Amino acid sequence: MRKFILDLDTGIDDTLAIAYALGSPEVELVGITATYGNVTMSQGIRNDLAITDLFGHAEVPVYPGLPHATNKDSFEVLEGSRLIHGKNGIGDVTIPDSPRCQEVSSAVDFIINSAHKYGKDLTYVATGPLTNIAAAVKQDPSIKEIMGGIVVMGGALTVTGNVAPWREANISQDPEAANALFTSGAQCTMVGLDVTLQTLLTKNETKQWRALGTPAAAFLSDMTDYYIHAYELTSPGLGGCGLHDPLAVAVAVDPTLVKTLGVNLKVETDGATRGRTIGDKNRLNDATKTTQVAIKVDVERFLHEFMTRTSLVVSDQQ
Repeated sequence: MRKFILDLDTGIDDTLAIAYALGSPEVELVGITATYGNVTMSQGIRNDLAITDLFGHAEVPVYPGLPHATNKDSFEVLEGSRLIHGKNGIGDVTIPDSPRCQEVSSAVDFIINSAHKYGKDLTYVATGPLTNIAAAVKQDPSIKEIMGGIVVMGGALTVTGNVAPWREANISQDPEAANALFTSGAQCTMVGLDVTLQTLLTKNETKQWRALGTPAAAFLSDMTDYYIHAYELTSPGLGGCGLHDPLAVAVAVDPTLVKTLGVNLKVETDGATRGRTIGDKNRLNDATKTTQVAIKVDVERFLHEFMTRTSLVVSDQQ
């Protein structure tokens, strides 16, 4: 069975990504590595532990990552993130704290050890800033050849960004880390705004969860309704909330959900376009393209898989 690590800044769509992974019989979620972004890393760890407990998967360990960007010494949650994800990151919905604690070893060590343990069976899915994976590759460059795949939710190649015309939020948090990963030679798949804003969820779907009648389903419905309302305020006319992070997990499970363009990608780290994901002209003619950028998605099939897999997780909990 394939092994997954999810690297999360656990806000609302990260939570939906957890549900998708846990509802996928093809994979085993061997660990969550925590990062910052939608929330502080400590809040994200709290959310990860509480959510996996609620979903009936207390066996999933959570590892503390690096709490701020590569070139910074602190992190503060942006007001926009609080608006979209709520003060607690999960739509201000209250769920019980887990009796479990975070793991003692670090996220970086766990990533490296897992790469050597599972090899090509391991897929790493990052849905926040790329600080942890960039640090792991820097510490042990061999893992980029050992691992089975790296899937990143972030970036925007053919569309504008969501925090500036040229910047997507996750990449914007740590452009240096993203650039280090994309130029390291590691084979990555970028699932960015090019496709994630085509995969929208509405209250028609959250009603289906609510009808399941379990505490986990009620939580997922309440949290996602908050997210949909936030999108109504920030992106009126879009017609729902973007399923950013779940799509990245779905592509890691089944790459045929998207069509990709091979690009030797870089992230600009200076000037007015800092944080932009774009082709690296210095590697334009290289025969090997290290990043596959998703540019088209099978929306209908993905949404069917999303509802099937997440409903399976929350329907089992009483």
